Amino acid sequence: MIAMQATTGRATDAAASPVPAFMTRDVCVFYGQKQALTNVSLDIHRNQVTSLIGPSGCGKSTYLRCLNRMNDIIDGCRVTGSILLDGQDIYSGSMDVVHLRARVGMVFQKPNPFPKSIFENVAYGPRIHGIAKDKTELEAIVHNSLEKAGLLAEVKDRMDQPGTGLSGGQQQRLCIARAIAVQPEVILMDEPCSALDPIATARIEELIDELREHFAIVIVTHSMQQAARVSQRTGFFHLGILVETGDTEQIFTNPRDKRTQDYITGRFG
Repeated sequence: MIAMQATTGRATDAAASPVPAFMTRDVCVFYGQKQALTNVSLDIHRNQVTSLIGPSGCGKSTYLRCLNRMNDIIDGCRVTGSILLDGQDIYSGSMDVVHLRARVGMVFQKPNPFPKSIFENVAYGPRIHGIAKDKTELEAIVHNSLEKAGLLAEVKDRMDQPGTGLSGGQQQRLCIARAIAVQPEVILMDEPCSALDPIATARIEELIDELREHFAIVIVTHSMQQAARVSQRTGFFHLGILVETGDTEQIFTNPRDKRTQDYITGRFG
């Protein structure tokens, strides 16, 4: 692949250095007096999956929640540094947080469908954000989102049934459909497969690979095997510090930092 890129000239140079969706610089997070993140600088690129790995409590999820200001709901939490989405400071006073969370969707560790029908789970976001002009357009958005999430064929004949009646893997795909229905730029996933069986996990991983054609994706995972399978870039966190980031293959085969090497070889974590 590297040899092929070297022969393609200017277009390849531009493709090799895309403008990131997110640029984060020197991000620090404090919970009261405790510092949870220290000077984290990381870019999140479009049409790529970025995996965040590291032991429990190292700051992966804390960083993820900074990207759509979910930390705002935690008393005593303070975020410093620069977090730019398409060049705009998401912590500026002019940022509409509701609009931000439409642009930056989130899929949580445990599937959390609303206590509504399958259709209404997906229609909720487009309806409250005024994305659909009429019922026909709303139905098209719901069907398209379910299709992108790989779920439409399984639920098309029971759209009026509760989303909570689906299997765990189906519920997670429903939550992904709900996230993409509002046409986000970035999808954040916080250990989206940890509560799923291997078959459902494989389906979600296939879906992540398909979705990166349309979105920038950031996934927190405790599974290094999963990070290696689904991501193009990986960041290793330890004790609130981003120790190392780079192409996933490089991180797992030729890490620059001994702490990364020790983690991926199982010496700690």
